Amino acid sequence: MVILIGNQKGGAGKSTLTLLLANYLTSVHEEKVTVLDMDYQQSVSSKYEKAKILENEPPYEIVAVDLAQFPILLKVLTKSPKEIVLIDLPGKMDDDGLIPVILSGDIILCPFNYDEFSVDSTLLFAMVVQKIHSRAPLIFIPNRIKSNVRYDTQMEVERVMSKFGTITPTIADRIDFQRVNTLHTPTIVLPAILPILNLIYDNYIKKEIPE
Repeated sequence: MVILIGNQKGGAGKSTLTLLLANYLTSVHEEKVTVLDMDYQQSVSSKYEKAKILENEPPYEIVAVDLAQFPILLKVLTKSPKEIVLIDLPGKMDDDGLIPVILSGDIILCPFNYDEFSVDSTLLFAMVVQKIHSRAPLIFIPNRIKSNVRYDTQMEVERVMSKFGTITPTIADRIDFQRVNTLHTPTIVLPAILPILNLIYDNYIKKEIPE
């Protein structure tokens, strides 16, 4: 199965969410995972290369991929029905080469924040994705939410977003998320992320994986 992680806005937490999900799937559920890093900054694949320098055995592979390579790579990776492919999408959706990538997605995850710029970018992402591939479940994940900030537009934002997909509970903003890497999720962030990752796994991923 293929899980896309995307948003039009940089800084929404796409790459961190990709690593959190990859670490969760491999360590908690012992799933076979490959991550395709399509983001222009390639922060996920650079962390992977640093981990290899330290001679640690990676629990999953991360491959930096450009759009032209995608069709062949996907064909190879999805030969095994139990393989889970996570794709960290580029931050911009203005390339027609993304169409086959979006069409490949069985689930689309979209981290976002409630500030105005993030919401506008998120809705644009949702509209593009729905136009291309309306059958894939779109899951919005409120991310890096500050507990001491009141978001006046939150209810209105969720009302609009619910027309495109499902909204999960929020992930609180924590400095410890900066320590997430390809080998390890800090224990201190697990209470913040496990309810959301469990929800996504139980309601969407588990039913797609063959026994």
